[in-house]
Amino acid sequence: MNNFMKSCKNRKIILIYAAAIVFLAASFFIGIMLGSTFVSFEKIWQAILNPYNAGSTARIFWHVRLPRICACLICGAALSVSGAVIQGVLANRLASPSILGVNSGAGLAVTLCTALEIYGGWRLSAFSFLGAFASVMLVSICSRKFGSSRGTVILLGVALNSLLNAVSDTIVTFNSEVGFMSNNFKIGEFSAVTYQKLLPASIIIIAALIVLFTLTNELDIITLGDDNAKGLGMNSGFMRTLFLLLAALLAGCAVSLAGLLSFVGLIVPHTVRRIVGNKSSQLLPLCAIIGAAFVALCDTISRTLFSPYEIPVGIIMAFLGAPFFIFILIKGKGGHARD
Repeated sequence: MNNFMKSCKNRKIILIYAAAIVFLAASFFIGIMLGSTFVSFEKIWQAILNPYNAGSTARIFWHVRLPRICACLICGAALSVSGAVIQGVLANRLASPSILGVNSGAGLAVTLCTALEIYGGWRLSAFSFLGAFASVMLVSICSRKFGSSRGTVILLGVALNSLLNAVSDTIVTFNSEVGFMSNNFKIGEFSAVTYQKLLPASIIIIAALIVLFTLTNELDIITLGDDNAKGLGMNSGFMRTLFLLLAALLAGCAVSLAGLLSFVGLIVPHTVRRIVGNKSSQLLPLCAIIGAAFVALCDTISRTLFSPYEIPVGIIMAFLGAPFFIFILIKGKGGHARD
């Protein structure tokens, strides 16, 4: 009987992953094909076979659609996994990079880089990571030092968000050029993505994801609490810092690419937990797949809903994420990692 139940469970997980991969593939091709100019699958294939073709369709595919959809996939995977890790480490299902000030910390760093005329490359990703890591560590240290409740952790994040946004707005006030570039960044959008910006952030994000996928057992132990982790011989303080560092690295690099994308790190992990449970070895990879597909689909909607006009993808995510957050909050179970 146990073997039968285990077999059924394994089959269910396989089907879930298969459906998620189909969703990812569909989101990728829909994002490539749809836009102000429709690009058929046949023309996509021709552009792949002949990458040096100077035709307009090939240029749209290689220099507009492909870097943009790749950025969507990378940022979606990064923010979703970052949210899942932060929720597990802080034992709070309402935690996410956008709510705890992680995105705002990275955003402040990017604003400073823009003021210093650093617009892309490794330096931008590095500064974004430092800003995100400083924010998440500040919230973590305050919550642990002062014995804050899970609800207070969220309030700390909201206060930090306001403070960091105020600092960013101050910089914008005194530098009009930064202000011009700041509006789309604050909402979140992918229209300005280039290969120069995409490559360094993608390498860092993929490396961080691989490391996290090898530490799923340790993440499961951390979610049991400090006492249980120490009882199992784990240095809980070091591992917690490591996980928050990796989560900040993911969020910071995503922000350096796309700006402040809200609620991705909340919606996707919460939904995936309902499907596969809390086991990190299943949770994190599925968050990466569904998060990538979700952001790509939202970006396609933002490009096509009011075509030929385009609205920033962050607006679509805010319309989806804010009601979702309120629903979890009212339901009363979203803030507890161990119900």
